[in-house]
Amino acid sequence: MVSAKDMIIKVIPASIANDFIKKCHYSGKVCNNSSIHFGVFLNGQLHGAISLGPSLDKRKTIGTVKNTTWNEFIEINRLAFDEALPKNSESRAISIVIKLLKKNAPQIKWLLSYADATQCGDGAIYRASGFYLIGIRKNKTIIKMQDGFIIASNVLRLNGSISRKYNPNKETEKELIRKYGMQYLPGFQIKYIYFIDKDKIKDLTVPILPFKMIDDLGAGMYRGKLKDKGVGSVAVCTSSIQEESGGSILTPTHEV
Repeated sequence: MVSAKDMIIKVIPASIANDFIKKCHYSGKVCNNSSIHFGVFLNGQLHGAISLGPSLDKRKTIGTVKNTTWNEFIEINRLAFDEALPKNSESRAISIVIKLLKKNAPQIKWLLSYADATQCGDGAIYRASGFYLIGIRKNKTIIKMQDGFIIASNVLRLNGSISRKYNPNKETEKELIRKYGMQYLPGFQIKYIYFIDKDKIKDLTVPILPFKMIDDLGAGMYRGKLKDKGVGSVAVCTSSIQEESGGSILTPTHEV
């Protein structure tokens, strides 16, 4: 019987990872910030991809852990798996990626990831993988445009094709919402951290939150739907708060 132990995780080219993510990630978009890509293989076939890269705004993120230098942390930008993988594949794949980082990139002391509990899931995969919960925030970044297109607010301020289409006059976010009736999607953004260097936990500058706070605040989501009691396991769709090619940038926060 096939199990998660039969998987092989190895570095793959960005082009292969991006093709898979476009097909299997709920957003259908890749992250332009990704610089390291791991493939999850079973029986010689690619069934998962994990992309990591620097924070979009390292000046804001670096303060999460004191005494951190610029190259000592990284983010999981994209994580996508298909349905062919056996139970517990996601947490095992993340565990192996962390071990590979520890061996081949010893300068990295900690990593972040964000769960999009507005469109996808609340990050059960990270809780199962030993991450700490350090942030829960009501969505104030993901906007539904007047034509139904989903975008993050920061994209509206960029000089790109998306912003030129939806914000040609470079108006403020509040002005756009007021004038065109756009709205923030209801939901939450959830932030997790993992310490590869366990000694760095003492330098964490924000509180570690109990996992039960996710449900207490009504932030629980599984596969794009609000989570009912007893529904959990691991969501295969998780998203980092990062720039999405052709899509959005979600802004990280420490707020609860």
